[in-house]
Amino acid sequence: MTRKPEKPYVSPGMPQLDTSGKTTSFFEFWPAWAMYFPVAIQWLLLSLRHRSLMLPLLANPKLPLSGMVGVAKSELFEQARGQCAETILPWIKVIRTAPFADEQLPKIVQAMEQANLAFPLVAKPDIGCRGVGVKLVHNEQELAGAFRHYPAGASMLLQKLAKHEAEAGVFYVRHPKAEQGKIVSLALKYMPYVVGDGRSSLKELIAQDPRASELQHLYLPRHQNHLDDIIPEGEAFRLIFAASHSRGAIFRDANDLITPELSAAIDGLMQDLPEFYYGRLDIKFADIEALQTGKGLEIVEINSASSESLHIWDRATPLREAVRSLLFQYRTLFELGAAQRKRGFRPPRLRELLRRWHLERTLTPHYPETD
Repeated sequence: MTRKPEKPYVSPGMPQLDTSGKTTSFFEFWPAWAMYFPVAIQWLLLSLRHRSLMLPLLANPKLPLSGMVGVAKSELFEQARGQCAETILPWIKVIRTAPFADEQLPKIVQAMEQANLAFPLVAKPDIGCRGVGVKLVHNEQELAGAFRHYPAGASMLLQKLAKHEAEAGVFYVRHPKAEQGKIVSLALKYMPYVVGDGRSSLKELIAQDPRASELQHLYLPRHQNHLDDIIPEGEAFRLIFAASHSRGAIFRDANDLITPELSAAIDGLMQDLPEFYYGRLDIKFADIEALQTGKGLEIVEINSASSESLHIWDRATPLREAVRSLLFQYRTLFELGAAQRKRGFRPPRLRELLRRWHLERTLTPHYPETD
């Protein structure tokens, strides 16, 4: 039997989350191929029109494949300058070189100290998507445990933990000839919580929650060592750390919160990223006022060609609107690619796409379970 608190717990700085009515849309957790089948058809048709299958991978011409697949996050971060570089949460890259991960730990800790990074911090794969392998590490032991999963030659990013919990996904587009870009989608990213009653175990609380009970396959394996723990009355227990929809985060359409101030702030940041025209920023903020004024933002990640407008995963978004949005995104990629081709850039070869796709697919199974 499920129960629904009148006011569910939300991260500080986030507006109250409406949990009345349906908990998910009927297509929210469809397999990717089902959602992207119309996109694939459109891609083929536009490829014929533009005489290039790979044209969309020119949208961000300074980034291999425009960041579609198999491209390191650090490669994009390293290109940032000015205010954009300052807004990205501080990070370092660590490459697995030793046969045993523990052998590298002293050097990793030394690199952290030199970069003024301290525990707790976020450890995540340099190459990966959809929140795979993201870990919140509190000490050297947990860091070593995460790093052991990485195969030789793989790289991990260590990033400062944001001071804010509130998070949003901001989708940005700018035409190469335009002086300014624009925000085409804004979504708030809610972390799922259950609140203890002093009697129920964590497993029971998950089973009683309207939404969490439908996503137990996402939450139970992650907390298998704590499922029998009794959560104290009034204590909020966070079910995930990584704000990824595929991991169980809750997204809400926030396009009505877009303001000229926020648009100007995001455009300024993105123009500090050379030749970047298309992608989504995952940002942390203090509260809605700070978000709308574009002040005190913290960039967690910058996703590029393969990113999505997150408002499509709002439970209230109709399927037709979600598909329309995806078609718009990939049509925009073709338009940007065509513009870049006119500027003299040439599309990458298909074999490069396949090589990087294979690399990411090979690395992903090695990464630790996402927090």
